Amino acid sequence: MNQEKFIMFRNRLQKVYRHLGRQAKRLGISCYRLYDHDLPEFPLCIELYAGKVYVAEYKRRHGMTDDEHEGWMEQTLTIVAEQLATSKENVFLKLRQRKPGRLGQYQKLDAKQNEFVVEENGLQFLINLGDYLDTGLFLDHRITRQMVREQSAGKRVLNLFAYTGSFSVYAAAGNAEEVVTVDLSKTYLQWAQRNMQQNGFTEESRYRYIHADVKQFLKTAEAGYFDIIVMDPPTFSNSKRMDDILDIQRDHVILINDCMMVLRKAGILYFSTNSRKFKLDEAAVQASAIKDITKATTPFDFEEKLLRWCYWMQK
Repeated sequence: MNQEKFIMFRNRLQKVYRHLGRQAKRLGISCYRLYDHDLPEFPLCIELYAGKVYVAEYKRRHGMTDDEHEGWMEQTLTIVAEQLATSKENVFLKLRQRKPGRLGQYQKLDAKQNEFVVEENGLQFLINLGDYLDTGLFLDHRITRQMVREQSAGKRVLNLFAYTGSFSVYAAAGNAEEVVTVDLSKTYLQWAQRNMQQNGFTEESRYRYIHADVKQFLKTAEAGYFDIIVMDPPTFSNSKRMDDILDIQRDHVILINDCMMVLRKAGILYFSTNSRKFKLDEAAVQASAIKDITKATTPFDFEEKLLRWCYWMQK
C-alpha cells in the first residue's frame, strides 16, 4: 500500500479524534467508538476505553501476503498510537468476522487476564481488551442503559441475553426492587455478577443470576411478574448448550410474545437486534404499543454508523 493511503488514514483519525473527543469530554464519557471502517483501505473498528485502545480488524480478502499484511498492520498501529497519544502497549488488536450482530457464541482467545475498570455515567464496569473478541461493554447502548436506569425505581427488571450485565447494573443503580440476569454463558454470567459487586450491588435477595437458555427460561417464568424486560439477543446462535438454533428474524415473534407473558400489565420491553436486514412483524407481536427508538438511543459516536434496531414495547 502506498504511503498516500497511510497519510489519508492518519488525517482521518486525527479529524475524528478531535471531533468526537471534544464531544466525549463535554459529556464526561471515557469509552466511545472512534472509527468504524471510515476508509475502505482500513477496515477497522477503533474504540477508546479510558485511555486504552481496542482495534478490531474486519476479516476480508486483502490480497496481501502474510508479511505484507503484518507490515501494513504494524504501520497502521503505529499511526493509531501516535494520533491517540498513547503507547503501543495500550493498543489491543483483534480479528473480527465481518458479520452483523452480537457474537452468538462468545469466543475466548486465550487464558490471560487483562481486566481493568472503566466508568460510565458514574457506574463502574470491568473491561477486558485482551482475552475476548468483545470488550465487556457494548458502547452503542449507552443511552438505552440510562433510559432503563431512569425507569427502574421500585420495579422488577429482567435482563435477558445479559452478556456482562451492564443493563442489570443500570437497573440496580436506578433502585430496582429486583434484578434478574439471565445468560447461557457461565463465564459472562459471572462477569455480570462481578460488575454488580463492583458497584456495591450484592444483596442476594434482590439480585439473581440464572444460567439458562433464554428461550427455555421464558417458557417456565412466572406470568405477569416483571415490570421491565431488556432483551438484546444475538442475531444467530447454534450453541451446543441450546436446545435449538436461535435465528432472531425467525424467532423474534415467539421471544417477544413470551416476554409479554411474563410482563405485568403495562410492563415495558426493550428489544434490540443487530440484524441488519431485520423486519419486525408488528402484526404478530402481542403488544399494546410499539415505538421504534433506534434513533433516540443512538449515541453521538454511532451516528450514521449504527447497524442495530431498538424498540420500546408495552404490554
